Amino acid sequence: MSKNIALERKTKQKVIPLKIDATFFFERAVRSLDRCHYDKALKYFRRAVEYEPDNAVNHCNLAGVLAEIGNFEESNAILLGILEKLDPGMAECHYYLANNYANMDDFEAAEQAVLRYLETDEDGIYVEEAEEMVELLSYELGRPVQIRSVRSRGGVYEHDEARRLLEEGRFVEATGVLQKLVKKYPEFLAARNNLALGFYYLGDFEQALQTVFDVLKIDEGNLHALCNLAIFYQHLGETEKLAELSEQLRKTYPFHPEYLFKLATTMGILGDHETAYRLFHRLLKIGAEEQDPSLYHYTAVAAYNTGRFEEARKRWKQVGKLDPGAEIARFYLEQLERGEHEGVFLHYHYHLPFEQKVLATAQEGEASLSDSIKRDPLVRSSFFWGLRHGDAQTKLQVIQAFGAIADEEAQSALRSFLLEPEESDSLKRIALFALRSMGDSEPLPILLSGTKRTIGTAPYTPSLPVWEEDWQAVLTLAHQQMAKRYDLVQQCDLESLWVEYLTCVYPVKPRIAKIEGWSAALEYLTAKMHRRAISFEEVAGRYGISAATVSRTARRIDEACRLMEKVAPMGNRSSDEAGDGSDNPTP
Repeated sequence: MSKNIALERKTKQKVIPLKIDATFFFERAVRSLDRCHYDKALKYFRRAVEYEPDNAVNHCNLAGVLAEIGNFEESNAILLGILEKLDPGMAECHYYLANNYANMDDFEAAEQAVLRYLETDEDGIYVEEAEEMVELLSYELGRPVQIRSVRSRGGVYEHDEARRLLEEGRFVEATGVLQKLVKKYPEFLAARNNLALGFYYLGDFEQALQTVFDVLKIDEGNLHALCNLAIFYQHLGETEKLAELSEQLRKTYPFHPEYLFKLATTMGILGDHETAYRLFHRLLKIGAEEQDPSLYHYTAVAAYNTGRFEEARKRWKQVGKLDPGAEIARFYLEQLERGEHEGVFLHYHYHLPFEQKVLATAQEGEASLSDSIKRDPLVRSSFFWGLRHGDAQTKLQVIQAFGAIADEEAQSALRSFLLEPEESDSLKRIALFALRSMGDSEPLPILLSGTKRTIGTAPYTPSLPVWEEDWQAVLTLAHQQMAKRYDLVQQCDLESLWVEYLTCVYPVKPRIAKIEGWSAALEYLTAKMHRRAISFEEVAGRYGISAATVSRTARRIDEACRLMEKVAPMGNRSSDEAGDGSDNPTP
């Protein structure tokens, strides 16, 4: 008997007592949130409050979960209680209140709460988010929010302008604004994050990475920066770094809808569709962006990519109801019917997946580049990437596309391209021609054969000391006639052929009694160079001259250039690298 008792006592001594306290319930609440069991998380956070009723953090966590499930009124009551009774210095409660009021569409109350937060905690962790909320509230209220005492108040509206430029695909302008803003307000992290995106869209990955690292030096847990960094790692093929960062992001539990959306789209782009689906589903459950069709589309994409085809169908039908004028829902529903068992993953973009066709479209000239394509930021980004990182053919197509777009962004990109030491001279000549075709009449610096020089409005003629007016008149007429029938490269080849001919016969200057004959002959030879079907009669009719004149002048140009080829290989014609220039005709 005594032995049994002793054994029983020894056994009991090995039992570790379960310590039930506020920390116990807090840990279970967090695990419940991870599993999206909000009812259990709410119950556990309430128990944590019961165990430590004077701990303001416990009350704040409870308010956060209540907001997560859409019970904003009770969440606000708890937050106000913290400020009135438990900890009046807990300034972040004002920010949480602002979020809740905004979700309740009480924008005036949200305005007062966010301003109170900015005025009482100007170095707080939510300053940037609060400043972004100010921008949103300004839009919703239809008037500027009068910020009275805020650390970065002077940069809010510049930042808003930069974000608009990014959304419109005007990346060069946006990065210029953001660089000035970051220099003026070094700790304006939202501006730094958008600057990193601007560099990324422009294809400047080194600058993009450095800008993200600058953010993380200031705030190592900045979610926007971490998400951007993960995308950059994926693009650069940094698999080990990406795996470590992805695991960190997977364990992140943001309460704010904006952070949820950022994290969800990031995980989707990284290929973690299950996590993306969970986060998007969570956004829909708490009612964030309830009337935003793009959120339903992203949820549908995540559902499709995880094999939840019926839910994907349901979400795209909701997109169709919310955005009936767009073709997106119809397109993806058709895609679903055709390919739900093919294992093809869809991308997380709210538009038709036409970007892979853009470069091919660019070859067909300005007519095929619709205004919507020209303005689409993803398409424009693909152009910048192609010009910086593509092969020679891709770069040629992008130069043509920029010639069709012909806005300040395109001009700026091509001006920079002229000075790239690694790019070929032939592509630079086409870029120079594109700039002139856009109407850029300023002297342009260009790096040719390793030497920097400045070229005026006349064509590049290194072997000709002067450029005659009648020579230019021949070119101008030819370009006018060819504008709608020939692409940028072919027009550039015509110019190179004309310069080549004039160089061959110099110092003798050809007698140009009638410019139409020379222009027509150049068009004919250019068409033959590019294997286009054309006759002397056809081209003569367009220029109002005889076919014999075209034939005679074309033969004269061709014979002079062929004679020169026997002495030294031609080096001017852009088609040597950018196209097929080997088929010189004999009329």
